[in-house]
Amino acid sequence: MSATAVLVCGPEIAAYGFPGGHPFGTDRHDVFIDELEGSECWGRLDRMSARQASREELEYFHTPRYVDRVAELSRAGRGWLDQGDTPAFPGVFEAASFVVGGTLNALEAIMTGQIPRAFIPIGGLHHAARDSAAGFCVFNDCSVAIEAARQRYGVERVAYVDIDAHHGDGVFYGFEDDPDVIVADLHEDGRFLYPGTGARDETGRGAAVGTKLNLPMLPGSGHDHFLAAWEEIERFVEDQRPQLILLQCGADSLGGDPITHLALTEESHAHAARRLRALADRYCDGRILAMGGGGYNRANLARAWTRVVEALA
Repeated sequence: MSATAVLVCGPEIAAYGFPGGHPFGTDRHDVFIDELEGSECWGRLDRMSARQASREELEYFHTPRYVDRVAELSRAGRGWLDQGDTPAFPGVFEAASFVVGGTLNALEAIMTGQIPRAFIPIGGLHHAARDSAAGFCVFNDCSVAIEAARQRYGVERVAYVDIDAHHGDGVFYGFEDDPDVIVADLHEDGRFLYPGTGARDETGRGAAVGTKLNLPMLPGSGHDHFLAAWEEIERFVEDQRPQLILLQCGADSLGGDPITHLALTEESHAHAARRLRALADRYCDGRILAMGGGGYNRANLARAWTRVVEALA
């Protein structure tokens, strides 16, 4: 590849979304692509399609019983995959599997030296647990990518940084006792927003104590608050000396999102991507994989993710 970053896009991942006016609709992908096509970085991107993840790959993180349940409800085309946020629809298994496969395609391009940086917009499904869906997330592509990086490519220390308004509980608790998975998560305080987790004193368990950082922010916190908190995140990640960085850059942390209460700006996301790119260049041979995550104000997600891609490219 001749470019410096790859974009995973296309109808395969655009199909991941929920019907009936659900906030996570299937239009999110195309809204972002329309914005990105007008950016000066568009011509400097290589574009890659997704593939469907195999069952073996899904089970890097998820339990066989849960994978079976998603497949069953996908065939039925109805029901709930959790307690009321994540509905089943016909083909949800395939749509969710393509998101995981797209993230794994990006990871492969990075780890095999084809390209150092990548972005997938309809990825970052950070709420799904090993044995359940949660918060619009069916399969947790972030966590599957962490396991794939370690099992398939021999990465020893992965840093996962999350600036979505919602705490990335599926990733955090999935690796809470794992000292080789570094987590830095900036989010709206769980006293005010789903999933109600990610308190400052949650720093890991057992041998992993001190390898996790949670920075809850009060409703209304803006870009200046973000910059102050970001300094701590950057020091924390740098001290851990990761070999690969994953960024979950949910745009629901921007002001004006319909279901959250923070007031970050698109510059917050650009800053995070720029600074993590610099850390990746210093410690990870440039390897950084960014995933879109949440974001339900369409203009916000289009602008914020475009700024992330500009920073990476």
